[in-house]
Amino acid sequence: MAYSDRFISTDNLIINLTPYLSTITDSAILASYAGFLSVSSITVYELAIKDIFSDFATRKHLVFGHFVEKYLSRINGQIKLGDLKGNQIKVFGGKYLQKFETSVNSKEALYLLSHGKSLKSSYDNLIICRHVFVHRGNPTLTINEVVDNYHIGKEIIHSLFDSMKR
Repeated sequence: MAYSDRFISTDNLIINLTPYLSTITDSAILASYAGFLSVSSITVYELAIKDIFSDFATRKHLVFGHFVEKYLSRINGQIKLGDLKGNQIKVFGGKYLQKFETSVNSKEALYLLSHGKSLKSSYDNLIICRHVFVHRGNPTLTINEVVDNYHIGKEIIHSLFDSMKR
């Protein structure tokens, strides 16, 4: 499966949920939707990241691909930018880490200029929101912020895909 196909389920959830959000007046229900959507978002990020690394390793060698799949089975939420750089990408070599950092920094600068928002912060804030919701029951972002951060954060995943090529 292409890594980008992982986004389809959450994209469809957002498309189908959006028309109903304006009719909901209960802030607790909206917070629950924000939390559930953050969980869905981070789950598809994790799956996309696993696909990218597994495909990369398998292209190198089939046995390496199996090893990476097993290694990534324990990734569970450990996908913040610092985790990606220090625990995942770095394992494959400095060349790929440099490509990733260059790609993310370039996109960050462009996105800040055009939208006034940080890709890096949006990505990590969504992960924090998911973590807080799962462990404490109260998301740190509104439903609209979750949706925005999800779409913005996909650029980090695209940068990872672009970086993990020879």
